[in-house]
Amino acid sequence: MSNKLSSLTQAIRRDGFAFLRAPAMRKLLEQNGLADWDRFAASWDDLGVDTFMADGGRYRRRRFAAFRATPEAVVRKPHQPHYQSRDYNPLNGGIERWFDAVTETTGNHPALRAILATCRDLFDQVTPAAVRPASWHVEIHQFRIEARTGQSGKPTPEGMHRDGVDWVLVLLVNRINIASGETSVHDLGKNELGSFTLTDPLDAAFTDDNRVYHGVTPVSPLDPARPGHRDVLVVTFRRE
Repeated sequence: MSNKLSSLTQAIRRDGFAFLRAPAMRKLLEQNGLADWDRFAASWDDLGVDTFMADGGRYRRRRFAAFRATPEAVVRKPHQPHYQSRDYNPLNGGIERWFDAVTETTGNHPALRAILATCRDLFDQVTPAAVRPASWHVEIHQFRIEARTGQSGKPTPEGMHRDGVDWVLVLLVNRINIASGETSVHDLGKNELGSFTLTDPLDAAFTDDNRVYHGVTPVSPLDPARPGHRDVLVVTFRRE
């Protein structure tokens, strides 16, 4: 295990979360074959509108895919709905949400494959051997949150929340003409443990979903005369 992965594992075990700046995250991903990042990031320009927003908003675009991760391989599953109970998502939960599928090109891209392999290695390490599964159910979400004058975008419209999984990665892909978007992490008693803002592509936040809540403040355009957007990749791992 690399020194960076070891220190990241220690931070997550200690605090229930970790924030990693882009240079360190890039080095970690390069060990698993990160390549052609710009083409991967460009795939966020081809996301459909999320029509399942119970607040009536049309500020979120997304694609979705599911995988199975084992020590030997990460294999894509047939397309399926995303489901969260209302216990975890009181705004949009309680129904099966069928989103546009992540394209085959993006699903097989070396950048995504490096991200998934790194997550598998890390989450295997931070999961005690007694409860470490033989395989993980993995979901990935390509999100674009749009903001315009008079219309802020909400990265977490459900507020401070947990996702109902075991582990979460939020990776910044890009932010264009965007202000705010501060992430905060709270313990199960809702006491704040830390806060930070993903500002540069490959800035990363890891959370132990069994131990902490997380949320992100609304985003608005820096220049009100132009639209803005915040692109992130969210990866979740849970025991199958």
